[in-house]
Amino acid sequence: MRAALILGLLALSACGPMSPEKAAERCEERARMAQGPTGHLTLGVNSSTGGYVGGSIGVSSDYLRGADPMLVYERCVVDLTGQDPIRQPDLR
Repeated sequence: MRAALILGLLALSACGPMSPEKAAERCEERARMAQGPTGHLTLGVNSSTGGYVGGSIGVSSDYLRGADPMLVYERCVVDLTGQDPIRQPDLR
């Protein structure tokens, strides 16, 4: 019974608000994606199969809506923590 109580309390504590720093990191990434399309390209050659090419392109719904990346960041932090952001985002 004691183990069940402890597990229940641990499960409830995991549902609480996120730390402001962790929220800032997660929301910075979302705001960066709102700035424009993202992607990568991979080119290579190996002795087994020869050449290869791969890649991906990502477009966020915030970008498609034309959302301001700063507003995306601020709203995201408030949604995750219930508080205003503790710092300005680093949008590279």
